[in-house]
Amino acid sequence: MTAVRPLRVAVLSFAHTHALSYVQALRAMPGIELIATDPDGAAAPDDAPRGAELAAELGVEYVETYEQAFAWNPDAVVIAAENSRHRALVEQAAAAGAHVLCEKPLATSVEDALAMREACERAGVILMVAYPVRFAPSFRDALAQIRSGGLGRVLSVTGVNNGKLPQDRAWFTDPQLAGGGALVDHVVHCADLLDELLGERVRTVRAVSNGTLYADRDLAVETGGMVTLQYPGGVIASIDCSWSWPVSSPTWGGLTLQVVAEHGTVTVSPFTQGVAGHDAHGETWDPVGLDLDALLLAEFVAAVRDGRQPQPDAGVGVRTVEIVKAAQASAARGGEVVTLV
Repeated sequence: MTAVRPLRVAVLSFAHTHALSYVQALRAMPGIELIATDPDGAAAPDDAPRGAELAAELGVEYVETYEQAFAWNPDAVVIAAENSRHRALVEQAAAAGAHVLCEKPLATSVEDALAMREACERAGVILMVAYPVRFAPSFRDALAQIRSGGLGRVLSVTGVNNGKLPQDRAWFTDPQLAGGGALVDHVVHCADLLDELLGERVRTVRAVSNGTLYADRDLAVETGGMVTLQYPGGVIASIDCSWSWPVSSPTWGGLTLQVVAEHGTVTVSPFTQGVAGHDAHGETWDPVGLDLDALLLAEFVAAVRDGRQPQPDAGVGVRTVEIVKAAQASAARGGEVVTLV
């Protein structure tokens, strides 16, 4: 029997906090050779460790530059850099013939997102977008119920994605690196689930936002907002997005999607199960259930090995960026309705 060559995967940047769980998931998989690099980490004004220090904590081999990572000839890369740096890294990966899993949002502009998709299509490499909530059993169950037709036509959806201010990663509140604040960080997860659930592109977007939360910190981005979406089939969906959870909370926050249909309702709430308690530092929360990041990475690795396009793909990456940009434009114009053409 011919031995299967290990799959070479490079994690590019530790900027996004999900990078830690991605490394852990990849290290636990058989047949994976793994390296990481975080050249911007040393200069980042972050409270949490990055760069070589974090790589050592995670037990992953580290190289100093992106050029060294690509010189290693990876089969695939996981891009967890700051949002505005996604395009350059995706295009480098495509040029190197490496398959790509890219953190969400795919880009900070629709033009960049389209260019990234086109670069990967030309190179014949996979471009998958990191939306782990797609893999939550509660979402899969809700999707199956709706697609079976038993609940009838979907009438409306209420999405809520609230969490802590990501203060240990300063770039999240940098408008140039992040592309915005809570509208960027927390709209896209719900927008992705809606894209899969409804199977159609949004027609109109209306949004309002403000910086009332953490106003004393004089942040340059919005800390909360409300987005209303209308779909061609008549569905009205809302997304409540904010950094409203207190820093002292034992967990990061939560996401809920409530679907109202003709014959019933179904609620998706994958982060509500856990064990609450107390220790010397205060309240504790230990989540239970499947590791969604690990499920996401397992699908990406399997698709690379099988030579197939996994979901969520670049198409939904582009569509969710469209929603974010329309929401930002609407909020900037006092809640004016923006129509996607």
